[in-house]
Amino acid sequence: MRRRKLSQNDISWNARTRAIPPLWLLSDAARLPDPRAAAGRLPPGSAVLARDLAPALLRPLAILARQRRLAFLVAGKGRAALALKAGLHLPDRRPAEHLLPVLLARRGRHAPFLSVAAHGRAGLARARRLRADAVILSPVFPTRSHPGARALGPLRWAALARRSGCPVIALGGITPRNCRRLPPYAAGWAAIGALA
Repeated sequence: MRRRKLSQNDISWNARTRAIPPLWLLSDAARLPDPRAAAGRLPPGSAVLARDLAPALLRPLAILARQRRLAFLVAGKGRAALALKAGLHLPDRRPAEHLLPVLLARRGRHAPFLSVAAHGRAGLARARRLRADAVILSPVFPTRSHPGARALGPLRWAALARRSGCPVIALGGITPRNCRRLPPYAAGWAAIGALA
């Protein structure tokens, strides 16, 4: 995927410019309840996002991610993310637990990575308020995770992403073939089935 480098103007509200993983694997309770095998196939520099993962799998997955040089994020559980020295991902439609300790830790020198899920402008505004490092904007294309849900489509996704103010990751129905329809300024893409 071609990506242009983000300038400080693109992320003016985020003083800590970070390298954004270009490829994200998401776990899913129904479709990928144990993502360890799929995570083991990811190239170094990718990310693993543990969503709805059995608590017993969090630590082994965090260890695997560290060994493989993958970014590791926990969805919605701030204390678990801090305990595992992982990043935190904030779901769009569910509250996150123990967000304040993560926000306080982000003031320090070794600030945890923070990503935010968004399905439209409200989610993007939340990411700006929280000074997130990245936004996962979805669904770009129709997806099996949310059958019947209205997809943004590549043009609307691009328009929202361009105005986001931070790096944006594409999620939803993405395959190695249709990811070419994303704009070159997409920071990366995320998937469940395409990477499982």
